[in-house]
Amino acid sequence: MARTKTGYVRRRYHKKVLKLTKGQWGTRGRLWKRSNEAMMKSLWYSYVHRRARARDLRRLWITRINAAARANGVTYSRLMYGLKKANIQVDRKILADIAVRDPQTFTKIAALSLQNQ
Repeated sequence: MARTKTGYVRRRYHKKVLKLTKGQWGTRGRLWKRSNEAMMKSLWYSYVHRRARARDLRRLWITRINAAARANGVTYSRLMYGLKKANIQVDRKILADIAVRDPQTFTKIAALSLQNQ
């Protein structure tokens, strides 16, 4: 069987990696070896930081809900307990959005939560 050299396949892959690292500082955007290292590291960071962003957003939602709940005379944990008992299934993202954009509705939700404790 005849030997097959890499040929254009390698060039295509190199161009793909160099395109991903275009604009990075120094040789990280120019040289193949440094670009490949930078690309692998940046892809790993993007994976990790997607999870970190999800954690940060959940913390933000909880903080907003707690602030709105305390304005209505109830703590965050008691509010969530009351919602669970009342079988009101609203996730924290939506609840935080309601707390920020529509305080009157949040007051009604907090009142429902207080009734079911």
